[in-house]
Amino acid sequence: MFRIVLKLLTALTMIAVASAAVAQQRQAPQGAPVVAAQPATPSAPPPAAVQAPAPSPVPAPAVAPSASDATTAPVEREGKFLKAAAAELRELSPWSMFKSADVLVKAVMIGLAFASLVTWTIFIAKMIELTFIQRKLRAALNKIGDARSLAEAQFALGAKGSVLSSLLAAAMREARLSAGISSDSGIKERAASSFAEIVRAEARRIRLGMGLLATIGATSPFVGLFGTVWGIMNSFIGISKSQTTNLAVVAPGIAEALLATAMGLVAAIPAVIIYNHFARVTKGYLELVGRASGAAGRLLSRDLDRTHVSSVGGSHSRAAAE
Repeated sequence: MFRIVLKLLTALTMIAVASAAVAQQRQAPQGAPVVAAQPATPSAPPPAAVQAPAPSPVPAPAVAPSASDATTAPVEREGKFLKAAAAELRELSPWSMFKSADVLVKAVMIGLAFASLVTWTIFIAKMIELTFIQRKLRAALNKIGDARSLAEAQFALGAKGSVLSSLLAAAMREARLSAGISSDSGIKERAASSFAEIVRAEARRIRLGMGLLATIGATSPFVGLFGTVWGIMNSFIGISKSQTTNLAVVAPGIAEALLATAMGLVAAIPAVIIYNHFARVTKGYLELVGRASGAAGRLLSRDLDRTHVSSVGGSHSRAAAE
């Protein structure tokens, strides 16, 4: 039993030694190189110090440009672009962007600025006009509220030119042209036709400029978008020429292009708001015109009834006298 254990211990020892040797052989390349022993040579007296001739200077061979030198030029170029872009960003304002924009983008911006000027001009002019004529028509309706005939209403209004004066004049003209006709319904129908023509003409006149506002509000965003697309296309062309995609280089061109869209919205949003406002105000004014037309029709009807009453009274008095 002891011999068996001894043999096992011997075998284990041999295995451990062998594994250590193998591990040492594997670690030898990573360690310090083993210097082979050289045979000792007999020492000799040192010879006299002889200076070797200095080697002649050999010109260094031309060194080929490395990869780092090849990339230096693009880096320097990009640095220059970054400096230029930084200078532009410090001066980036709507006016500077407009001056540096493309010719077509400038034309779009000028057109949108003119459209915005037209919008505000129409707003000021129509506001003054609608305020004045509404106040004038209300005052005229109040003046003829107690009038009993067309002549009395005209006398109350005077020679003021208003749509109510035109309606009263049309009613009197129809009554004069229809003198001797006993059909009141025909006279009223013809007078109503004249009133409708006057009301339509007044509606066309008061809506003058509304179509231009609608056109500006509907087309300005698309015109600005056209300028933006054109400007961004030019910006991408510039990016391909400069061979850099740095945001500081790309941003000015894109900002100039987006300025066209901003101006399109500046022109379109007020135009839409002003158009909707004037649509409501115009509707209210046309309701007043309808009231004036009704007042003129009622006065005409009273005059016709009085004419028939006077004619009937005259016939009765003649019959009584006979």
